[in-house]
Amino acid sequence: MGISIFVVVLAAVSLGERIPASEIEHQQAAFQELWDDDFTWKLDALPQKGGVPDHRIPYSGYIYPDKQGGTIDVLRLYDRAFHGGRKLAQDHERWDSSAFKEKVPGLFGDVFGVKHTPGWYGHCNGWTSAAIRHAEPRRSVVRNGVTFSPADIKGLMAELYIYNEHIVLGGENEAPITAGVFHAILANWLGRREHALGMEADPGEEKWNYPAYAFASTFAKHSDRRIEVNTNLVYALDSNGEWDESPRIQEVKFFHYMLELNGEGEIIGGYFFRDSSSIDMLWAPMPARTPGKPGNEEGNPYLEVEKVLAIWRDSVPQEVRSQWSDLRWQSEASESMLSTPVDVLVVDIDEADTEPDRRQSNSTTISSVPRLPKYIVVPKPTEGRNLPRVIRPESSEHFDLLLDGSPL
Repeated sequence: MGISIFVVVLAAVSLGERIPASEIEHQQAAFQELWDDDFTWKLDALPQKGGVPDHRIPYSGYIYPDKQGGTIDVLRLYDRAFHGGRKLAQDHERWDSSAFKEKVPGLFGDVFGVKHTPGWYGHCNGWTSAAIRHAEPRRSVVRNGVTFSPADIKGLMAELYIYNEHIVLGGENEAPITAGVFHAILANWLGRREHALGMEADPGEEKWNYPAYAFASTFAKHSDRRIEVNTNLVYALDSNGEWDESPRIQEVKFFHYMLELNGEGEIIGGYFFRDSSSIDMLWAPMPARTPGKPGNEEGNPYLEVEKVLAIWRDSVPQEVRSQWSDLRWQSEASESMLSTPVDVLVVDIDEADTEPDRRQSNSTTISSVPRLPKYIVVPKPTEGRNLPRVIRPESSEHFDLLLDGSPL
């Protein structure tokens, strides 16, 4: 009796999650509109590794915790440059970084209704979008007698993109991304198109977003229709503060899953193994829209998109900008594909932490600095969440997955 039950359960698990027709249609519509190309499901036609060119590796930016005032410092400079010193943009950010309060845990919250701004609210998705769509600022820019350093410009970009629209490619909140869709998106976007993706790193109420920019997979064939896959996904972590010269802080998540194919070799389903990492969502940032207007309705209405992008352009040499000029999506995408980004969240920030000075750094000096956790605005956060961890297999044989062929 026990053996038969085990066989039934094992058979049920092996079926995995089939990809619904609506999901297939969504991937095709998004890819066709943005890339003018068909989304590919056939496994043999998809690359097993890929990623962005070196010059498009996303920089590690800052998350600007609401508890520390968000982007208010750089908006103070913006107000001086464009609003004659009137506190318009910074006052909006002061409101926005304190308006979304949660009940204090315990007696004071339950009995007295005391609320506070959780330490994990901020601009993680704004940094992720900016780092995917734009080259890192290189030099200071002066506007109306006010100097914006590269660190300041990155702060403006994070504020510009925090509520900007994006396209959800797979997963979303209560419906985590499935194994078959996960692999197909990585292979099509990172492999075929060499384009970075926004990654909402963990299922559950707490959401942390990062730019994912490279992947590599190894296959073990169980049958013509069942392929076991090990995948390493490389993404950029945030830095402990904003820097004129950003570090490149790399992290890797390991995924272990089974893909199910049809008779034509197309991915039709799959499932994750228990030793695999999991994520909630993959998404693609759209071009910056005017804050307070459609596509960025909740953005800071005192921040002008053209002024911010003009500052960015002046901060990046033309030869560098030309390497980013082939990014698509300069035209409007269909409304059915668009949504405002999910804000990102983090664990509480130690009160002893102070806002870091803006100064030049590099990866050798910053990578060892303890980093602040990521964050985004979501209701009813779960207490005591740990930062996402990388689950790796014990065997080193799965680690020959970097694009240069070297082990991780």
